[in-house]
Amino acid sequence: MSAASAERVASNEPLLKIRELDKHFGPVQALYHVDLDLPSGQVTALCGDNGAGKTVLTKCIAGIYQADHGQVFWQGQPVHIRNARDSARLGIETVYQDLALADNLDIVQNMFLGRERLSTGLLDEDNMERAAKETLAGLRVTTVRSIRQPVASLSGGQRQSVAVAKAVMWNSKLVIMDEPTAALGVVQTKMVLDLIKRLRDRGLAVMVISHNLNDVFEVADRIAVMYLGRVVVQDKASTFDRQSVVEYMTTGGLSRSGGRRTEGS
Repeated sequence: MSAASAERVASNEPLLKIRELDKHFGPVQALYHVDLDLPSGQVTALCGDNGAGKTVLTKCIAGIYQADHGQVFWQGQPVHIRNARDSARLGIETVYQDLALADNLDIVQNMFLGRERLSTGLLDEDNMERAAKETLAGLRVTTVRSIRQPVASLSGGQRQSVAVAKAVMWNSKLVIMDEPTAALGVVQTKMVLDLIKRLRDRGLAVMVISHNLNDVFEVADRIAVMYLGRVVVQDKASTFDRQSVVEYMTTGGLSRSGGRRTEGS
């Protein structure tokens, strides 16, 4: 195989590919033989009812939990994600629902929390301010009054934007977002959905965990549905309608015919 064709094959590989992933907690099996593809430059929505396994799967990808069995491929190569450091080193950043932001710190301090830049043993405030400003500008986050304002003073949508900017600052290739629009109003939800689209347009892989099917169909290129610890279906978003996604979420399959479109139909 020539170098060019090898590169072409590699580019067709999902950025992250999971195969046959299992996870137990004592006698309880939380994940069963999970397969999942997360391609670059696409938003994949992970849907499922409470207890379907979305959080456990996310934490396995993020290195919080270690899978008991299965394979993970990153850019076509097998990898082992043993902890959060392994995940971050690959370029995986997770924005959890609680956002993990410190209310008493300002935006710059939050974006560099635990990764502060030093110059001659002191905090390099100018460098960090500049980098934070560039990242926010690159994501077109323009509604914050000052990058030195405390996070406690931000709206829900602004907080979500800062958490995402913090994630993409570290050369991330995959950003996972857990219920990013939960408890947000209409205007703030639109702000966050636009931000997700910009991440995709920058070539990142994005996985969005969401119960809100309006949001899912607004931003998702692909949809994967979990049911009782299994990924029961994953395909292009255009092959689903809302009713079919709900049925997969609640029963693990489709009982009616014609509920899901396939290529060419």
